[in-house]
Amino acid sequence: MVKLRWEAGNLISPQVHHIGILALGSHLENHGPALPIDTDAKIASYIALEASLLTGAKFLGVLYAATEFPYIPHGIHVEVKELVNNRLKPTLKSAKKCLNLKAVVLVNGHGGNVPICDFIEELEEELDLEIVFNNRMVEIEGPHAGSGELSVGTILGITRTSQLKDNFNLDDYPEVGMCGFKKARQEDEGIDEGARKVEKEGIYVDPILGQSLLDKAIKDIVKDVKKLLEEEDM
Repeated sequence: MVKLRWEAGNLISPQVHHIGILALGSHLENHGPALPIDTDAKIASYIALEASLLTGAKFLGVLYAATEFPYIPHGIHVEVKELVNNRLKPTLKSAKKCLNLKAVVLVNGHGGNVPICDFIEELEEELDLEIVFNNRMVEIEGPHAGSGELSVGTILGITRTSQLKDNFNLDDYPEVGMCGFKKARQEDEGIDEGARKVEKEGIYVDPILGQSLLDKAIKDIVKDVKKLLEEEDM
């Protein structure tokens, strides 16, 4: 058996090897004409990896499936129970076994995944694994496929800027700001508020905004990792 150098490299603590970071996004979801359908997965993966590089925590990649609220028809998703039991749980179980993890930070980049939170306690008990759900990017990026995501996408190089003018065509791209999703706006006050903002202010790209959103999200993930390290059993 090789003796591993647990203290080597840029780590905030050798104990950080017991913490994993897994990105959650969506790979199959419309984001208007200027952003790809896997925007959420790419953003979540980026900030998760950056936090891993800054702390030394184990980067576990990205989950391949996502869930969504039934009143939001903009992609292909699975039911939350299927996502948790058949996708997330096996992934966490394997990561724990292979890497001897004690905790995992789930870095979410897709608002539809929030219902996973209802299953966190159950997962923790079954897997004997502490789980933190980090939803910071979703909380701060603003309306779906709006200025926040377009600005982040520009920093990451995934925004097709030549198509930005078409983002104002809400008839062809109802998912932008979710402006064209009548039922979703009726069901969710937050969605309606965001849609009204897009309808009033329009869409724009601001690289400074994009970088700021990324920095804030990464900082919050790092904070979660450090908090886990402060616990006595880590």
